[in-house]
Amino acid sequence: MNLDLRRMIDQLPKTELHIHIEGTLEPELLLDLAARNGLELPFEDVEAAHAAYNFTDLQSFLDILYRGAAVLQTPADFYDLMKGYLRRAAADGVRHAEIFFDPQTHTQRGVEFPVFMEGFRSAIADASRESGITADLILCFLRHLSGEEAVATLRESEPHLEGVVAVGLDSTEIGRPAEIFAEAFSRARDLGLRTVAHAGEEGPPEYITAALDVLGAERIDHGVSSVEDWEVVRRLSAEGIPLTMCPISNVALKVVDRIEDHPLPHLIEAGVIVTINSDDPAYFGGYVGDNYQALAEGLAFDSSQFIALARNSILASFLGDERKTALLTELEALSASE
Repeated sequence: MNLDLRRMIDQLPKTELHIHIEGTLEPELLLDLAARNGLELPFEDVEAAHAAYNFTDLQSFLDILYRGAAVLQTPADFYDLMKGYLRRAAADGVRHAEIFFDPQTHTQRGVEFPVFMEGFRSAIADASRESGITADLILCFLRHLSGEEAVATLRESEPHLEGVVAVGLDSTEIGRPAEIFAEAFSRARDLGLRTVAHAGEEGPPEYITAALDVLGAERIDHGVSSVEDWEVVRRLSAEGIPLTMCPISNVALKVVDRIEDHPLPHLIEAGVIVTINSDDPAYFGGYVGDNYQALAEGLAFDSSQFIALARNSILASFLGDERKTALLTELEALSASE
């Protein structure tokens, strides 16, 4: 890849809208936190830990992800996790991130809301002072658990919603229709929270429609299977529903075989608002800048297309109009110099 193009990618003011904080747990930090908390791991060094980040599909990946999260126990652990991601994102030109977190992954093992929320908020505040990056949180319900558990989690979260901008839905998709979580999403909207949902990663396009109609999702996370039903594509385009797509993740989890096979260009051509994100970069081997780079290498995207994708990321965010305008102005200044 042209070094100048990568430099331009890293300079582009952008937001990241599809990032799981638990999925940024790099093997080095995993080992450090295990040692800090006196935990035994089934591997003895960083190389062995990297080798253990091995999966063949979404479920095998999730098994590894949830097992690794066990090292997160104290506010300091969650601080280090969040701070490490924000530092890396800022280096990739991310000016604002809307970050998924999975409270049920932690509360089910006895780590309560005050513990992880304290760590997250402190890291976000410190990163903002140091680099100017800002972040909001998106509380995700685990799709493999029940709708009743999602409602209970939302109730438990209510005293701790400072910095939380939305709710989302992640984890195993197949066999877990949106209707299970209708009450949790309705209650979240009543609390003034925005709504997003994973759909169309391993599930059919009908799951995308259900996320919109049943959950009131304002953004669809992934949405790859939309191309299997062009009525769904036309709806996404007509209603301006953004897709937060993650190309490297889709290859790693066998959603597509190669970047070259990704339907993203067809969706853009159809007028869908597409944004580029990294999903679980510690496991998939690529942060947001790497995902932009993968499009340059696999799909021959150029600077004008990257500028358009960065613009989409700003417009699709839940930022207020004043901040969006400031970022768009910065982006236009950069594009004028290209």
